[in-house]
Amino acid sequence: MQGMDVRAGLERQLRRQSLWLKESWHYLLRTKVLPGAPRPRALDVGCGPGYVLEALAPLMDIEGVDIDPDMVAMGKARGLAIREGAAERLPFDTAAFDVVFCSYLVLWLRDPERALKEMKRVSGGWVLCLAEPDYGGRLDHPGTLGSLRDIIAAGIRRQGGDPFIGRKLRHLFRRCGMEAEIGVHPGVWNIARLTQEFDDEWRLVAELSGPEAELQKFYDAWKAALADGSLFQYNPVFYALARK
Repeated sequence: MQGMDVRAGLERQLRRQSLWLKESWHYLLRTKVLPGAPRPRALDVGCGPGYVLEALAPLMDIEGVDIDPDMVAMGKARGLAIREGAAERLPFDTAAFDVVFCSYLVLWLRDPERALKEMKRVSGGWVLCLAEPDYGGRLDHPGTLGSLRDIIAAGIRRQGGDPFIGRKLRHLFRRCGMEAEIGVHPGVWNIARLTQEFDDEWRLVAELSGPEAELQKFYDAWKAALADGSLFQYNPVFYALARK
């Protein structure tokens, strides 16, 4: 049952992320990647159940690949063109796609450089990291929430991730022979949105921090700041756009 709960939570978070960033992704693709080009063939690397693929399907003909067979099955059940495969060993020919992209993937990879080189290999044009967070830049107010950033970052490291991957994207792309445009998505919510998203956001914080973290004081401080309207939270989510 616990495994089912974790998977359900992961699926819910992937869906939420695709909804948050859809408008920003469309803007970036329309203005920086796709202007004047015919409808491209694209690959979503580490696509999970395919929510980002669906969000961007109006702009590109997209296939997906993911290492998790359960995620692949979920996407196929909704009629999506997804196959199983690892980001570090993509099962596609060289230059098979016009655009190759990923989102919320690089922070969890043990060898992100190898994966980016594979993405570059199978792309004939663009290589994009559409969303990679940097928890070192997270802001929480009031001050009673200040150290929450460090607890989350430590939890991500324990789970094998890099909580500071956002700031490293330019260097990673350069090591792979690509010069990337780096930017940050807009992402400051008002109190109404923070209240609406509270349950899912707190669940994510608890999952990222790990069960050993003492989070009750942060939970109480978060709820109190919501109640008095003083809560401010911002976590930068970076993107990188590179043309071969």
